[in-house]
Amino acid sequence: MYWGWNRGFYTNSDIHFEGDYYDFKLRDVVAKDRQSHFNIDSYLNPGKLTTPQTNFRIGYFINDRYNISFGFDHMKYVVQANQTVKIDGEISNTETIYDGRYENADIVITPGFLEFEHTDGLNYLNMSLRRVDKILDLNKVKVHFTGGIDVGVVVPRTDSELLNFGENDKYHLSGFGGSLVTGINLTFFDFLFIQSELKGGYINMPDIRTTSSSLDNASQNFFFGQYNIVFGGIFHFARPKSSR
Repeated sequence: MYWGWNRGFYTNSDIHFEGDYYDFKLRDVVAKDRQSHFNIDSYLNPGKLTTPQTNFRIGYFINDRYNISFGFDHMKYVVQANQTVKIDGEISNTETIYDGRYENADIVITPGFLEFEHTDGLNYLNMSLRRVDKILDLNKVKVHFTGGIDVGVVVPRTDSELLNFGENDKYHLSGFGGSLVTGINLTFFDFLFIQSELKGGYINMPDIRTTSSSLDNASQNFFFGQYNIVFGGIFHFARPKSSR
């Protein structure tokens, strides 16, 4: 079992918005993660575990080398304000300055038009199969290489304000994802460890809630990267014949 923190990176993505009064696509939208400033209260207070970007995982070793696990990657995804992107589609009857038809036109993402972020968060719930190989044994300290594959679903809490249609901030099963991970693990006394990980993957969300109405939604897909630092423990139910 482990818990720790991540830094996230995202490729640009096209975001398609649909509703009764609009149907448009924004192209090559830039988004970044949102790091919490480090302080003891935010990062170590059990009541604020999801304030920073966090990773949690619990699993079971099938044998000395392979384990299966369930994980929760709590990332944050923020569309950057005041960027200029291309827009295609139509907005009508919104009583805003944005009503009109667009074809490969420039538009600036500003409050009043769009605020869009998955900040509580871009939640990737996944199952994983991983392999662990010992590369150095210093008696009380062992160094392992680990790697594997994750697949799962994405349940974001999307904070969205679109035109004058109100705000949405509810959790919603929006799509799926897959990822590959590799890392270096330092295990102390066979049960405590610290692990650094690099993870890369793909997320596809065809059903994102954007307002309080179920008729309004958005869709997007993108690739992501993570750098993780996690801390954990290994619980031995029976002493293995040979240590990893």
